[in-house]
Amino acid sequence: MNAPYQQHLTYMKTYHPFHSRFDPCRPIGVKFYSTPPHLYMGFQPPNLQQFPPRVALKKGTLWPALYDDYVNPYEAKGGPNP
Repeated sequence: MNAPYQQHLTYMKTYHPFHSRFDPCRPIGVKFYSTPPHLYMGFQPPNLQQFPPRVALKKGTLWPALYDDYVNPYEAKGGPNP
């Protein structure tokens, strides 16, 4: 069950770094960064659902609302500059 504050959020953000015409390197294009879920909560609500202890140790958090499954955007596209 997802909390209402999690339904329309995206944790993966993008930006375009500045590239000067005098820069000797190729432009990077789009850069990605991940924001953690706790930034969007404001406070930790009481009685949050909890992972079982073994799963919590594996995922690194006790609460599913604070878990962010990181997906590397560069692997999906074949690298930052294919």
